[in-house]
Amino acid sequence: MRWDAQALNPAAEGAPAAAGLPVPPRTDALLPLAGLVRSVSTPEFAGVTFHEVTAKSVLNKVAAGSRMPFEWTVNPYRGCSHACVYCFARKSHTYLDFDAGLDFDSQVVVKINAAEVLRKELAKPSWGHHQVALGTNTDPYQRAEGRYKLMPGIIRALADSGTPLSILTKGTLLARDIPLLKHAAAQVPVGIGISLAMTDELLSESVEPGTPGPRARLKLISRLRDAGLPCGVMAMPILPWLSDSDEALDSLFGSLAAAGANGVTAGALYLKPGTREWFMQWMAAHHPELAGKYRRLYGSGSYASKEYRQWLAGRIRHFKALHGFSGSQGFSHRDLEQDPRDEEAQYPAGSMPAAGHGSPGGEGHAALTGGPSQPTLF
Repeated sequence: MRWDAQALNPAAEGAPAAAGLPVPPRTDALLPLAGLVRSVSTPEFAGVTFHEVTAKSVLNKVAAGSRMPFEWTVNPYRGCSHACVYCFARKSHTYLDFDAGLDFDSQVVVKINAAEVLRKELAKPSWGHHQVALGTNTDPYQRAEGRYKLMPGIIRALADSGTPLSILTKGTLLARDIPLLKHAAAQVPVGIGISLAMTDELLSESVEPGTPGPRARLKLISRLRDAGLPCGVMAMPILPWLSDSDEALDSLFGSLAAAGANGVTAGALYLKPGTREWFMQWMAAHHPELAGKYRRLYGSGSYASKEYRQWLAGRIRHFKALHGFSGSQGFSHRDLEQDPRDEEAQYPAGSMPAAGHGSPGGEGHAALTGGPSQPTLF
């Protein structure tokens, strides 16, 4: 790989459109990113530019009042080449003056010193050894991790400091770190979550074009469980009229049960500002017959109608019970009468560190309540 083919003023011309969407021309020079070392492009990652930066801090405190079952996060990457058209984190890229559409997919910021900085932060006497969540904003095992190899150093730093950790990913590159995660789980509680909401390979290729396909992720779940590691599944988002049929849900939950997932959280597509606009463009281009239905279902908000969520809740309860995921534990539509933002705080069994050290496969589940949600963590 010609990784040293670098440019400090990359253009987006030639970058692939997200599943057929038009490519807006880039007219700006490279933004003055804090700590920028260099910007790298290479034929192996056609259309993607990596902006290597040195970070001063990588531990992020979750906003006060959040419903999330963790207080701290680490995100070694910003932007994500997985290019999921529904990704809730898209708007966070605008904080860097990139756009939430193509830039999110193709302008990836890499904190190349993440492990070293994290180790120093964890060594401070003030560190309380609270759980640290990885993958809360963009995927830590997106394709670039194969080159930068940031996660092994991050996992070691957390485990060596006695800090519980959780990982949420679509990336099958996580399999590389199974031996390291087994070692970490002998030191601290570890939770692992895989994001997988459909088994239709063609639909997945269309809506999340940069990710490993469903079959590959199902194999990863089995490998994690065979290794004695926990694995919960975030079956989100379920896409109205695309992946919410009885056939699709039966296939999804049956496949997850066969793979050995500890638990599953399922929920409907969430369209926050920044994501909504990009997703609706994709919908108009690929499923114009559904575009009007989506506009009516979501109105001017981020959530599907209460009636739809209640209907989906019933179907998911049915198929969870059918395939052995008993009870409502880890079910995101548990409190439909309450604020739908409560759905964002529900994590399935296996995805969060077990309360007791040494029991990574436990069925613990965190359902927090409190003030306004802050789902975008970076």
